[in-house]
Amino acid sequence: MADLTNNFVGIKSPNPFWLASAPPTDKAYNVNRAFEAGWGGVVWKTLGEDPHIVNVNGPRYGVVHSADRRVIGINNIELITDRPLQTNLDEIRQLKKDWPDRAMIVSLMVPCEEKHWKHILPMVEDTGADGVELNFGCPHGMSERGMGAAVGQVPEYIEMVTRWCKEVTRMPVIVKLTPNITDVRFPARAAKDGGADAVSLINTVSSIVSVNLDTMSPEPSIDGKGSHGGYCGPAVKPIALNMVAQIARDPETAQLPISGIGGITTWRDAAEFLALGAGNVQVCTAAMTYGFKIVEEMITGLNTWMDEKGHANLESVIGRATPNVTEWQYLNLNYVTKARIDQDKCIQCGRCHVVCEDTSHQAITQQVDGKRHFEVIDKECVGCNLCVNVCPVDECITMEQLTSGEDPRTNRKIEPEYANWTTHPNNPMAGG
Repeated sequence: MADLTNNFVGIKSPNPFWLASAPPTDKAYNVNRAFEAGWGGVVWKTLGEDPHIVNVNGPRYGVVHSADRRVIGINNIELITDRPLQTNLDEIRQLKKDWPDRAMIVSLMVPCEEKHWKHILPMVEDTGADGVELNFGCPHGMSERGMGAAVGQVPEYIEMVTRWCKEVTRMPVIVKLTPNITDVRFPARAAKDGGADAVSLINTVSSIVSVNLDTMSPEPSIDGKGSHGGYCGPAVKPIALNMVAQIARDPETAQLPISGIGGITTWRDAAEFLALGAGNVQVCTAAMTYGFKIVEEMITGLNTWMDEKGHANLESVIGRATPNVTEWQYLNLNYVTKARIDQDKCIQCGRCHVVCEDTSHQAITQQVDGKRHFEVIDKECVGCNLCVNVCPVDECITMEQLTSGEDPRTNRKIEPEYANWTTHPNNPMAGG
């Protein structure tokens, strides 16, 4: 079988699946169960020095469900650990002794002053932990106190704090980035300039997921009031993939190791993050939705896929898709596709016709000759693939590439000479 052994900035684990810093990693009991289930590592729930952290005693989560009640996203208003710092440190030390082959990373968040970071780091290092993750991403609660995303949104602060930490610890320093920013490349560059060994992303997205129309308060609601929280789960995966790719493609951070986080629920999700440049992945929502044993499916699935594709180890997967991410202006404008409907698979539901007729290009006919029948009009089809995405039957509608001749919609010859917008004659800036 493929080798899933992971070596992330010198931190070794039997597989690339780590639990992200969150409620599942808040205490020894949870983490021990996670390791028994097969997780390769954990990032311990964020520690701080403040002894007065108090979490709400009411609902902490707001959830977005699909029509079949699957959890699409979770919004949380939970703060960092409210357990005593020494209790956490003692449990981390014991677990590292009990599970020496697993990665033990400790998430940290203290006030943005040098003395606080230099005070807590030796205490963490003394536990034997493998590394630290600087939490510059939390968008609620702690950010109002000048920590979390309040630091992560200011590249100068990221560089400054990272440098402080690198001066006093032997442990690899991973900087956790916030997605609540215009361009994630700038904080990633700052982390690198500060000496970070790696970055992890994304943290949660600032959000309000719903409003209770009876009490007129946001959910989760605490005594009739609500607050913005951090959104995670499958719904944020596209945002996370894009940000991982941005850092992996940026010449200034291309060699900076990335721990990918955001909506990873299956082995396929993990493989996509790896392909875009992540060196490993962190999971939270999936474990909170299905329990720790979901990692067994992730490990088996990734192993099977790698064997089928001939990937001997993770290094042969990491970054393979990164070169294929480009800017819009470099897309091939002579790549032409048309929708094709497999009449043997079609159940005559008509969804393709309705959406194309109402919201797209009127490229699918509906013929009634004793029965419903749907066909694509090549001259009108722009290849947008909306019909493919709304069709309830897998592979009933597919996209077929036209390789030569003329595009029946525009009567334009399909030729390789104008491969992208920068050289296309319709571009007023073409040719300089």
